[in-house]
Amino acid sequence: MLLVGDVVPAPAPAALVDALRGARITSASGRTGGFQLTFAVSAGSEPARAVMPDGALHPRKRVVVAVVLAGRCHVLMDGVITHQEMHAAREPGRSFLVVTGEDLSALMDLEHVRRAYPGLPPHLRAATVCASYAQYGITPRTVAPVLTDQPNPLLDIPVQSSTDLAYLRSTAADVGHVFHVEHGPAPGVSTAYWGPQNRDGALQPALTTGCGAADNVEELSFAFDALADSDQRTHRLEPPSTTASEVIAPEPRLLRRSLAASPAQVQRTGTLGDQTGRTLTRTMLAGLGSRLATDAVTGRGTLDVLRYGHVLSAHRLVGVRGAGQAYDGRYFVAGVTHDLTRDTFRQHFTLVRDGLGADTRTVTP
Repeated sequence: MLLVGDVVPAPAPAALVDALRGARITSASGRTGGFQLTFAVSAGSEPARAVMPDGALHPRKRVVVAVVLAGRCHVLMDGVITHQEMHAAREPGRSFLVVTGEDLSALMDLEHVRRAYPGLPPHLRAATVCASYAQYGITPRTVAPVLTDQPNPLLDIPVQSSTDLAYLRSTAADVGHVFHVEHGPAPGVSTAYWGPQNRDGALQPALTTGCGAADNVEELSFAFDALADSDQRTHRLEPPSTTASEVIAPEPRLLRRSLAASPAQVQRTGTLGDQTGRTLTRTMLAGLGSRLATDAVTGRGTLDVLRYGHVLSAHRLVGVRGAGQAYDGRYFVAGVTHDLTRDTFRQHFTLVRDGLGADTRTVTP
């Protein structure tokens, strides 16, 4: 399904859908998603006219790409066009148009804003920023930080001096959270999520390897980085004391549940900088965010959606089986790239977790 429009997308003209030859769509936790659509073109064809300023494929136009699998609609991308390339060939039928864009968070990165938020904690500031994009079908969903950070308007007034996207991401990083836009469940509807990586909830159908005919992935590999995590420490002076005290970042388990039977042990110590003038709560939240930025175990693979029988989604959990005692179990899907052509639908995915060994005896088949 291909929908295009200015603010509210509508089904694309049939000639435009017929000219679509392939799509690549990327979705990742805490980052801006992107898409690339390839159209066959010829002189006077619908895609050739659509790149004009009043056409459906001109930059800043909204694009929604969705697929229907087993009767269920999956929205893969809801974004805006930012770039177009026309490749003209001498041979008839070889010319093509490539349209590139980013998800709706790109609209939040267009204008520098200076705005004050007296008395508002970070999650309410994030909700206020996201609320101004309701016309695009975006609903904010924010989660309060695990440690309370209520600014006193008589002493400290939070001020935004950046684009909305930069502010949302910086405030999220300061408290160990992430910000991204999640598409769906229906075309034209999205959720602006500001909160911790969600490592709870139901598992997606398991990724199976090493089980012969039961395999549903084409390739799957894992890597363990023993130096991925590090203790974050800093020294701070709390008036009226004249002696600096050491502050150690809290354990990541304070904010997210472990997915491994044996979480990786910390092997090194890091220094947390740029904390001058911050409260103790903000310093601890910043240290927590630094520790949550990486995971010790990373898995990468490719699957054929028709064989898998489902559309693997980012920002959710999935089970792995057949990879061995060390790497079986639950993972967080950190990113997915969808590759669609007229004949195939493949996904390239990235999985992460904090250590080795499965923390559960079974996963969803």
